[in-house]
Formats: sequence, structure tokens, C-alpha cells
Amino acid sequence: MSTVQCPNGHASESTDYCDICGAPIAAAPPAAPVLADPPAATSAATTCSNCGAPAAAGALFCETCGYDFTTGSLPVAASTPTPVVAPPASPTPPPAGPDSWVAEIWVDPDWYEAQKPEDPMPSVGLPGLVPLRERSVLVGRPSVSRNIHPQVDCGADSGVSRRHCQLNTDGQRWWVEDLQSSNGTYVSKPGEPVPTIPIPVGQRRELEDGDRLFVGAWTRIVIRRALPGEV
Repeated sequence: MSTVQCPNGHASESTDYCDICGAPIAAAPPAAPVLADPPAATSAATTCSNCGAPAAAGALFCETCGYDFTTGSLPVAASTPTPVVAPPASPTPPPAGPDSWVAEIWVDPDWYEAQKPEDPMPSVGLPGLVPLRERSVLVGRPSVSRNIHPQVDCGADSGVSRRHCQLNTDGQRWWVEDLQSSNGTYVSKPGEPVPTIPIPVGQRRELEDGDRLFVGAWTRIVIRRALPGEV
């Protein structure tokens, strides 16, 4: 028969009281419960497989790019309609070949002397040459703020208005019209003296090959047919 040990150290066959000293024998302490393995520690933060941003374990989607960890797809962005931009209208050019025209821009000392401006006259040199490639051509001084870009640019002459005069053609002939300029538009034939009377505002004056326009403080513009190879 198995024995138990009482609190006083005696071996007793009785399990409730000691056979030797009669001391009560306490019941054996209950066995400690076996605990299940503790849950695994939450894994460290991972990264989004789409953008590489840090993402907490257990997250359903990336907070940076919206990548869905469950389905493996990105959120669908609302499409923005692309505005339709009409192409700019191309100017209708005058006929090429023998009917091509050019404008020569000169510094004219005689015109400068007649106007007597305060600005000093620039040195006289070779003329600027402007091919007249459109049916309507603006003569004047450019202004970026006012979006004025004359084809015949007289920007060095402060006596020329921003929109000084307009040249128009039907493909064979040219006309000039003053656009209410400050100092007027003057026309003369080759060999004639410097003109003194401006053309009326708003009236078109037909130009012949070689006619001269006088504008501003020193600018002379010769309207003529282009020579071979000039255009």
C-alpha cells in the first residue's frame, strides 16, 4: 500500500490523518493547468508591394497608394475627360512665285529731319526685309502685355503706334489703311519728296510696286515685289 507523508514528516498509510501523530494531511495541490502556447507576437510592419510604403501587419490596404492587399488591385481613379482643342486656323498666304511681295524697313534721315523728334536717330544701314506671307499684315510695335505681335516690326521707332497701319492684299494688289495711329501714315511714290499729308484714317490706299510708307520718327517702308530668291 502506498503511503503519504504528513506535515510532521511521518509516513502514513491513511491519506486524511497521520497514523502516527494524527495530524491532518492536506490534499495535494491541484496540478497547475497546462497553458496553451502564447499567441505569436504581432509581426513587424511590412511594406506595400506596389509602392513600397510601410504598412502595418493585418492592414487590408495601403494608406499611401490604396493598394488592396486582399485582391491585389489598385483603386480605380475617376477618369477626367481630355479637352478637345481645335487646331489654330492657318492664315491664308498670298500666291507664291512672281506675285510674292516684301517690305523693306529703312531708317530715313530725310523723314527724321522732317519730323524733328526728340529721340536720337539710329545709324543708317541696310534695310530689314520682311516677306509678306499673309493676306493681312500688321505694321507697328510689339507689346507682350497687350499680345500685339506685328508682322512688320518697327519696334525701334518709338514714334510708331502699337497698331499703326494694316496692309491687305487680294493676291495681286496691296492696300494700306491707317489704324488711328498717333503720328499718321504717309504714302509717296518713288522719287517724290517726303510727304506732308497723311492718308485719311480708315480709308484704304492702293499701293503700287515700289511705293513708300512713312511712319513714326524715321521709318520708311518700301512695298515691292520680291526679287528671285528673296522669298
